[in-house]
Amino acid sequence: MTVDEPRPLTPAERRLVLQVAIGARMLSLDGHDDFNQGQISARMPGRDEFFIKGALVGFDEAAPEDVVRCSVDHARPAPALAPPELPLHQAIYQARPDVNGIVHSHAPYTLLFGATDLPMRPISHDGAYFRDRIGLFTETSNTVLDIGTGEHIAKDLGDHPAVLLRNHGGVVVGKSVRHAAVFAQVLERACRLQLTAEGTGVPYHWSSDVDVAAKHDFIYADLSVRSYWDYAVRRVGRHWPETREWEISR
Repeated sequence: MTVDEPRPLTPAERRLVLQVAIGARMLSLDGHDDFNQGQISARMPGRDEFFIKGALVGFDEAAPEDVVRCSVDHARPAPALAPPELPLHQAIYQARPDVNGIVHSHAPYTLLFGATDLPMRPISHDGAYFRDRIGLFTETSNTVLDIGTGEHIAKDLGDHPAVLLRNHGGVVVGKSVRHAAVFAQVLERACRLQLTAEGTGVPYHWSSDVDVAAKHDFIYADLSVRSYWDYAVRRVGRHWPETREWEISR
């Protein structure tokens, strides 16, 4: 574990670090890899610091020792292994006290969807979660290296669970890192299915408002999200048996 000022992790912090590492592996299995780019981060509610996947490793190889502790305050020095896009996470945590988990990735279908002006249609359970709940940032497609750009992204995120970065992927947030990791996978599937439907060249249909509301209440209730996370943990364990030794607390 690399930290700004090294100090022992509390049990709660260790659980959070393990969740960041396992969440990174989940994202890899769902196609979010892009060399060592992209980040997943988490904080304990009300804290002024957070934990984030380090700069040198990809989602598919992230381990607890690759997670770094960072300050929400962008004026404080960043750890040597903090990712370049640290300001993106700092700005969102500053703007959204309700957010305790963030995923930024270049998942291919999310990136492609963000290159269009299509509205998200609830043609699947996945799309139902994000219907009318996605921001769009178009100011630049470059790497987010400064706090000003991060703040603009946070503004376009608003109170939504996601924001598309035009030609640069997406950002998904949640009240926990479990929620952020799960819904980053949900967004990628929603984008893939809608782009596939668009590619058929024929009219297609989507869920009614009544069905969308019902899906929010059942399919994406906290208990359901917890079960999706637990499934993904088992899937990661099957793919990378060594992760079972991390003794992650769910």
